[in-house]
Amino acid sequence: MKAFSQLKKNLKQDFSNLKKVKVALLGDSATQFLNIAIRGMGYDRGFDLQIWEADFNQIELQVTDPNSELYEFEPEVIVIFQSAHKLLGKFNKMKVEQHSQLAENELNFISRITDTISSQTKAKIIYYNYTEIDDTVFGNYSGKIQMSFLYQLRKLNVELMNFASQTANFYLCDLSSIQNQLGKPNFFQTSVYINTEMVLSIDALPYVASRTVDVIAALQGKFKKCVILDLDNTTWGGIIGDDGIENIQIGTLGIGKAFSEFQYWIKKLKNRGIIVAVCSKNTDSVAREPFEKHPEMVLRLEDISVFIANWENKADNIRQIQSILNIGFDSMVFLDDNPFERNIVRENIPEITVPELPEDPSEYLEYLYTLNLFETISYSNEDTERTKLYQIEAQRASLQQKFTNEEDFLKSLDMLSVVEPFNKFNKPRVAQLSQRSNQFNLRTVRYTDDDIDKLIVDPDAHTFSFTLEDKYGDNGLICVIILKTESAETLFIDTWFMSCRVLKRGMENFVLNTIVNFAKENGFQYLKGEYIQTAKNEMVKDHYKGLGFQEANGFWELDVNQYEQKTTYITKK
Repeated sequence: MKAFSQLKKNLKQDFSNLKKVKVALLGDSATQFLNIAIRGMGYDRGFDLQIWEADFNQIELQVTDPNSELYEFEPEVIVIFQSAHKLLGKFNKMKVEQHSQLAENELNFISRITDTISSQTKAKIIYYNYTEIDDTVFGNYSGKIQMSFLYQLRKLNVELMNFASQTANFYLCDLSSIQNQLGKPNFFQTSVYINTEMVLSIDALPYVASRTVDVIAALQGKFKKCVILDLDNTTWGGIIGDDGIENIQIGTLGIGKAFSEFQYWIKKLKNRGIIVAVCSKNTDSVAREPFEKHPEMVLRLEDISVFIANWENKADNIRQIQSILNIGFDSMVFLDDNPFERNIVRENIPEITVPELPEDPSEYLEYLYTLNLFETISYSNEDTERTKLYQIEAQRASLQQKFTNEEDFLKSLDMLSVVEPFNKFNKPRVAQLSQRSNQFNLRTVRYTDDDIDKLIVDPDAHTFSFTLEDKYGDNGLICVIILKTESAETLFIDTWFMSCRVLKRGMENFVLNTIVNFAKENGFQYLKGEYIQTAKNEMVKDHYKGLGFQEANGFWELDVNQYEQKTTYITKK
C-alpha cells in the first residue's frame, strides 16, 4: 500500500486522460487529508475524482437544504463519514434512560438523510460504518446490556447492514474491518484527534482511501471477474509431476492446511460468481489428476471454467483464457507463487493484476484479504451459475472450430430467446448487467434497482430484456434495450448493452429486428442511436453503422419503414 505522502504526490500528475467522477465528501470530523488520499488513490486506479468537500460537521445542513453547495455540485457519488468518536460524544450527553435508543436514533437519522438525498439527486451514497470503541464502563458485561455504548455501536453496525441490503444507491464502506486489520493504535491516534479533529491517522488514510475507491470503481463498472490459478505450490504444496498425487501437500495437517484454506477461499469466490481458471506449466492429464482423484481436494474440475495446463508461455496461455472468456485483462487476477512467472505475466500483460504473494504459503490468505481484490456492488442468483456458463462457452468454442462455415455453426446451436420488458423478476440481473457491461455498451449508463423501478412505470420508456439459450445450455439474460420517446416520430435508443460472452451469435440482428418491429407497431418512423466513447467500448464504435444506421449530427438514425429484416438464427421463444 502506498504511503499518504506518495498519494499526495499523485495530485501533481496529469489527470486529463482519466475518467472523471464527481465525488462529494461530508464528515462530522476533519476530512481534508482523507480528501487528498482518496483523490491520490483514484489516480492510481485510473480515475480523476473531482472532489467537493463540505465544511466540518455540515452533513445535515448540506443534505437538507435543496439549494446547498452539495446539490449545486451535482455529485455522482456522495461519501459520508460519521465517526464512532462523535457517536460516543452524543452518547455521553444523552440521559441514561435514552442510552438504549442510540442505535435506533442514529439509524433513523441515516434513513432520513438517505431519503432526502435520493429525492434530490441520483448520486450513489457510500457510508462508512463505525469503528469499535470500548469505553469499558461495563467491561465484558457490555455485550449483555443494551444501555452500554459498545452494545449500541455493534447494534448500529448490524442494522446498517440490514439497511444497506434494503436500500438502493446506499453502499457501506467497511471502516471497522480496516481498524481490525491495522490495529487501533495504528488506525487512531489520540493526540492527533485532540489537536486536529482528525479521526483517521496518517498511516490509516491510504487503506481507507483504497476501500473507498474500491466501491467507486465498482460503481463505475470496474471490478475483477476472474481469478487465474497456478497449481504447484500455489493451489497445493509440492510439484505434482515430481511428487505424485499421494505426496502433494493438502488437507488438515501441517502446511497442507494452508493450501486447503486457500482452496476454500477460491471456492467461495467461485460460488459468489468469480470465474476460476487454471494456468499451469504441467502435463494436462497430470495437472487434472488431483482435481479428479485426491480425496482432500476442495476444488474440483466442475469449479474451473477454463483449464489450461501445458508447457507454453503463461502469458500466451492467459491470452487464450481471455479469448475464451471474452473479458478484459483488467478484470483478471493471476495468482502464482513463482516470482519469475509473475514478472513474465506483468511485463507481457500489464493490465492484469498480479499480487506479490508472500514466500510462506501460510500467509497467502491474510495477505490477499488486505487487497480486497473482488469488490462488488451487486449479487444475483445467476452469479452462482457463472462457472457452468463459461464451461459451456468453452464447449461452444471447441465446436465452432469444427465448422468451416459460420452460418452452419450458428444454425447448429438451435438458439432461442425470451424477450420481455423489465419486471421484478429480471430487475436484479438487468441492474447487475448494466454495472458489469463495459465493452458492448453504447452509452455506458449504469442502473440500480431503484432506477429500474422508475423506468418500469415511466410512460416514455420502453424496456426490453433478452435471454439466450441453445442446445448447450441457458445463458440467462444477456442483453438490455431501453428506448425513450423523443418525439411522435422518433424513438431514442437510450441504452443498448450486451454480455460479451454471446458475441458473434447474431444477437445484434435479432435485437434490431425486435425493436424495429416495436417501433413500426407503435407508429414511430425513426430509431435514433448514440455512441459515447469510453476507454473500453471501442469495439462498438461502428455498431450502428454496421447495422445500417445513417450518421446525422453526431447521432445515428434508421428509417424503420425502409428497414429490411436482418438474417438471424435466433428464434423468439
